[in-house]
Order: sequence, then structure tokens, then C-alpha cells
Amino acid sequence: MVNRQRKASGDRTPLTPVFLGLRIGLHTLMTGLSVFVLVRGALLGLPHAGWIAAVALALLFSYLSGAFLLRSSPSVAMRLVWLALITGQVMLLSAMTADAAFLVFPLFFLQLHLLRSLAGILAVAFTTAVSIVLLAMHTGWNAGGVLGPIIGAAVAVAIGLGYRALFRETQERQKLIDDLIETRHELAARERETGVLAERERLAREIHDTVAQGLSSIQLLLHAAERGGPDALEHLRLARETAATNLAEARRFIRELSPPSLQEQTLPAALERLAQATSRDGLTVTFRLEGEESPLPMRLETALLRIAQASLSNVAQHANASRADITLTCLDDWVGLDIVDDGVGFDARSAGKSAETTPTSFGLIGLRSRVAELGGTLTIESRPGAGTAIAASFDHIQDGS
Repeated sequence: MVNRQRKASGDRTPLTPVFLGLRIGLHTLMTGLSVFVLVRGALLGLPHAGWIAAVALALLFSYLSGAFLLRSSPSVAMRLVWLALITGQVMLLSAMTADAAFLVFPLFFLQLHLLRSLAGILAVAFTTAVSIVLLAMHTGWNAGGVLGPIIGAAVAVAIGLGYRALFRETQERQKLIDDLIETRHELAARERETGVLAERERLAREIHDTVAQGLSSIQLLLHAAERGGPDALEHLRLARETAATNLAEARRFIRELSPPSLQEQTLPAALERLAQATSRDGLTVTFRLEGEESPLPMRLETALLRIAQASLSNVAQHANASRADITLTCLDDWVGLDIVDDGVGFDARSAGKSAETTPTSFGLIGLRSRVAELGGTLTIESRPGAGTAIAASFDHIQDGS
């Protein structure tokens, strides 16, 4: 699951902008120096200026096209062929003009990036030696012509090895982060499962010790009443009292499973109170009831209240809204809940597909699950800068306690 999330996010890490900047810098340097050699050869009227321009253009085309194509083709052979082509073109330009010696510096980074550590260092050493000889052909042997390429190679090796170490450290750290996230999800899932099993065990024990025992007593009393006799009426009276006691126990279970805010008030009253409680810090929340209030199953009332609570929590924490409206619509066999705000909005097409993207998307996944469990429909409409509208609807409503 974590791997899918990293793939969806482009395998981004905190150092991704750094690596991207280094790659862009390398591409810019190689392109700029190739253009510099081409323009300078044409302006100064150097010997073989036409050939210099042709090779410089070929180098520019080979480098840019290869850098683009190799992004989607990680073949090692293709990378080596491309590196050999670029190296040969740079060496050929260096043989034609001393200005091409500048191209050797970005070539060092390319060799260190595409080759293994030892192979990259050997390639840099070989390129340095060749570039010193070619530079001496144009300017003669001097300290600057020898020390310049050597110092450039040393700097490139130091930076390249540092880049490689940083990249390796980033990969290891990202792997550790992925493992921690995976472990957190597993622990959360096990904790939820343990909580569900514990609650089921508690309810099973409560039902067995109260309701089930009471139903067994009622059954025995009714059997005794069926046989007649002077105590038949007494048996019926005891059965009625036991049934009343069991009904009270069942209602107690329902109260324990329902939100406290619904135990002593109706759903519209609970939503009105929720709107008042959420109206603070520049946010105004209003509630409106459309249609006639009618009794709803407790599970449905609980779900509607939880949907409103989760939606308003997202509004208060993430939407930066000044106004939100809650509308509860009650018809004969249909009920709907709408929460609309004027906040910053978000991309509704991508939000809610992954529980780890943002707190908002995690809440939306919870809303979808809660609505789906009751056979309802959840619609989310939003776009950046245009607010958000969340609508939950349920058909074929039947009363229940």
C-alpha cells in the first residue's frame, strides 16, 4: 500500500527539489556551454568553424534528446551508449577548439552519475588526461592547462560522491519512513479490530446475561401458562413483567450505542446545537430543516450526525471558510443532509482516494464508508477556490428504534 502511495505521488521525498535542481543545473550548463562554443566559433571565424558548429549542434541534439528519452527508458546499455556518444563529441570538439575544454566539467558529472563509483572515477581520470593533451595542442603546455582540468575533475568527483552519498541516505531514510507508516497502519488496524472484538464480546455477554435469559424465562412461563391450572394468570403476569424488563434492557443497549447528543433530543435539535458550537473564529454555521421531521432509525440518525460532525470538522480545520450551511431534508421515504461552505475548496477528483494524503482525504474516506454501510449515496463537489458541497442521501427509510 505504501509503495502504491509513493508511486502515485511520484516517489517524492524532502530532497526531491534538491536533486531536481541539480539535474536542471547540469542540463543548463551543458546546453549553455555548447551554445557558447558554437557562437564563439562563428563570431571569431576560427578555422573549421563550420565543422565546429556542426559538431556543437550534434552534441546539443544528442544531449537533449538522450536526456529526454532516457527518462522513460532506464536501460543500462542505452545509457552507456549515450554517454560514449556525448564523450566522443566533446573530445572531438576539444580537438577542434580550446573553448570546448569548458564542456569537460559537466561531462565529469555525467560520467559520475551514469557509471558506478570506481568506473566513474576512472572515466573522469581518462577524460581529464585526454582533455589536458588536447588543450596543450591549442595553447601549448602550461601550468593552467594542466592544473585547470585536474582541479575541475577533483571538484566534480567530490561533488559527485557527495551527491551519491546523499541520494543513498535519502533512499534509506525514505524506506525507513515507509516502514514506519506501514507499521502505524498495521497497528491502527489491529487496534480497531481488537476494539471491535472486545465490544462484540461485551455486548454478547450483556445480551446473554439479560435479554437472552429473560427470553428463556418468558418461554418457560408461557409454556406453564399453556398447560392451564390455577397459576396460569400468574405465569402470564410474570411473563409480561419479564418482557417489560427485557425491553428496558434492549433500549439501554441502544442508548449506549447512540451518540449522547441524540439521547435527550431530536436529530434536528442536535444538528442545530452542532451548528452553534462550530460557529466561532470567523466561521458562521447555520442549520435549516426542510420538510417535516419524522422518526428515523437510530443507526441512520447516528450516521447523519457523524457526517455533519466530520464535515464541519474539515471545514473548521482546513477550509478557511467564513460560512457553512447545514440542510436536513426529510421526505416520506427519503432523507438528505447537505453541508456547503465557501472555503478554499480542493481537487475533489483526487481527494479521498488515499487515507494518507491529507487529514481531509482521510475524513472523506470515513464518510464514504459510513454512508455505504447504510446503503446511501455520498456526493462531493469542490474545486480549488470555489468551496465545497457534501451531500448524503438515503432512500427507502423505515422507522426503527
